[in-house]
Amino acid sequence: MECSNSTSSQGHHVNGKRNQVQTIDPPGPTPTIVEMGPRHCPLTFVRRSRGVLCLVIMILTAFLMMVYLSPVTTFLVRLFSVHYSRKSTCFLFGMWLAMWPFLFEKINKTRFIFSGESVPANERVLLFANHRTEVDWMYLWDFALRKGRLQCIKYILKKSLMKLPVFNWAFHIIEFIPVERKWEIDEAIIRSRLSELKNPKDPLWLAVFPEGTDYTEKKCVKSQEYAAEHGLPVLKNVLLPKTKGFNCCLQVLRSTIDAVYDITIAYKHRPPTFLDNVYGIGPSEVHIHINSIQVSDIPTSEDEVADWLIERFRLKDELLSKFSTLGHFPNEGTEGDLSTTKCLANFVAVVTVTGFLMYLTLFSSVWFKVFVAFSCSFLTLATCYSIHLPQMIDSGSSESIHAKEA
Repeated sequence: MECSNSTSSQGHHVNGKRNQVQTIDPPGPTPTIVEMGPRHCPLTFVRRSRGVLCLVIMILTAFLMMVYLSPVTTFLVRLFSVHYSRKSTCFLFGMWLAMWPFLFEKINKTRFIFSGESVPANERVLLFANHRTEVDWMYLWDFALRKGRLQCIKYILKKSLMKLPVFNWAFHIIEFIPVERKWEIDEAIIRSRLSELKNPKDPLWLAVFPEGTDYTEKKCVKSQEYAAEHGLPVLKNVLLPKTKGFNCCLQVLRSTIDAVYDITIAYKHRPPTFLDNVYGIGPSEVHIHINSIQVSDIPTSEDEVADWLIERFRLKDELLSKFSTLGHFPNEGTEGDLSTTKCLANFVAVVTVTGFLMYLTLFSSVWFKVFVAFSCSFLTLATCYSIHLPQMIDSGSSESIHAKEA
């Protein structure tokens, strides 16, 4: 899932600040910005085999749940209520997504250490994080699961990722926002899509990565050169943030979110890759530091928001420098461990449902095969043309009233 190993240009500038749309990067080579330590575990035949099996289970469960259940939750229910359509779709998505933290923490034995502030559960938030490696976005799932918001996390991602088979259906039905990385095109898309997510009844965690790409030494040098030329902070552990996309998200959602989370992610020994996660050979520890910021404490003008975001990344750079020295963030232990029983129960439920749906497809009536073919075609068409059906039946509910006010 995620989203962008880009080699983006500096982008447009406002008052000397970079402001390209922030996206997440797809799997690619892991950069070496610090001395690489040992892997968490050696890559053995057993681990490789187990990793392939886990990946097959993830893809198969996603495929069958989408082709059988999403036409009902995402399209049929949406005719009656956009709110309940999102709620039911997010519930199913959250069940599937919860298998990843289960894999990371309970099977791979990766330690997650949370620090900073302990934030309340079930808030509507805009969160931004540093983009250290290709899988930072995945570890936000472990944080979101602990806060009851795993099912409603959304990303801004490169439009090219909408070409990935199966996963592009998921990106569409859970309303990720694909962008071209051309601000003159993307601004209208982002504003339009976010305006549909302003209903306070709809849970939302919108995650953005203002650096716009994952960290490499080469990108860092370019960022430092640009910062020096324009009188901006020269950062060592993060790239200079791009401000325009973040400011756009904040403008649209400001009146409907509870807080903004400033999240800093660091790794012990070495940064992981996607396959490290699959095979269970890394990382050994993921450190996540959280600062919760009141929306009222963030400036309103575009220039002031740009200055504010750059200052947050300067502080983030200092925090990461201290982490490199000490091996941890301050104020650790703000979140507990996941419940093994709950994780296992969720995994069993998803696999059981998937097994039943597979039986219907392969060994039951031919009409189930027809339904799967029809559903695949429908999902492909809806994704290709970005079709989200409107609510056709006005129940006179507060949802409808809110939509009219928006």
